[in-house]
Amino acid sequence: METTSYVALSRQAALWRQMDMVANNLANMNTPAFKAENMMFRDYVLQSRTADRPFGDKTAYVQDVSIYRNMSEGAITETGNPLDVAIKGEGFMVVDTPQGQRYSRSGHFRLDESGQLVTAEGHPVLSTTDQPFFFAPNEQSVSIAADGTVSTENGQVGKLRLVKFENDQELRKVSGGLYQTEAQPQDVDKPHVVQGMIEGSNVLPVVEVGKMIQVQRSYEAVQRMIENEHERVRKAIDVLGRTSR
Repeated sequence: METTSYVALSRQAALWRQMDMVANNLANMNTPAFKAENMMFRDYVLQSRTADRPFGDKTAYVQDVSIYRNMSEGAITETGNPLDVAIKGEGFMVVDTPQGQRYSRSGHFRLDESGQLVTAEGHPVLSTTDQPFFFAPNEQSVSIAADGTVSTENGQVGKLRLVKFENDQELRKVSGGLYQTEAQPQDVDKPHVVQGMIEGSNVLPVVEVGKMIQVQRSYEAVQRMIENEHERVRKAIDVLGRTSR
C-alpha cells in the first residue's frame, strides 16, 4: 500500500473517532450538566529513509491528540425538588466515592436510607469541612442558600463545598457525571447556587448534527480518494505489464 493510502486511512480513522464523539454528545443532550466534547487533531510527521533517499521523506499523518471540553454553563431548569442544586458560574461540588473525592456540576441529589445527602448514584455530597450531610427523620424543610449554606427547621446543617481548578481541561471524566484530577482544588471565593433547579447539558443538537453531516461527507471524500488512488495504481501496473512483454 502506498503512502497516499496510509495518510488517507489515518484520516478516516480520526474521522471515525470524531463521529463517535459527536454521537456521544447527542446521546447526552439531556444528561444533567453534561459538557460537549470536541476532538483536537494535528499532523503526525513521520520521516522515512531508503537507500535511494538517505535523508528520507517527511509524510504527515492525521492524529487525534486530545479532547477539548466545552465548559460553558448549560441551561438552568426548575425541577421542584428542594434537594436539587444548580451552580451559577464557576465551580464543582465535591462528592466522596470509594475511589476518593470526585467533582461534579450535576446537583441532582436525594436522601438515602440513612438520611444522608447523596448523588443519584449514591455518593455522599461533602461540605466545606469535607463531611457528609445528614438529616434527621423529622426534618422536613430543607433550605439551600445562594452561598451553599444548607439548613432545616432545626438550624444550619453545613455548607456545600464548591471548588475550582486552574485548568478545567485537565479534569478526566469518569462514570456518573463525575470528574477526577491530580490537580489541587481551590475553594470558590463566592459560590452561587440555586435550590430546586438543575443545570442541563450544554450540547447544541443542531450544531452536533451539522458536525455529523460534515464528518460523514469528509469520510466519503477520503474514501473516493482512496478508490481513485487504487484505480490509478491498478492502471499503472496494467500499463507496465503490457510494455514489459
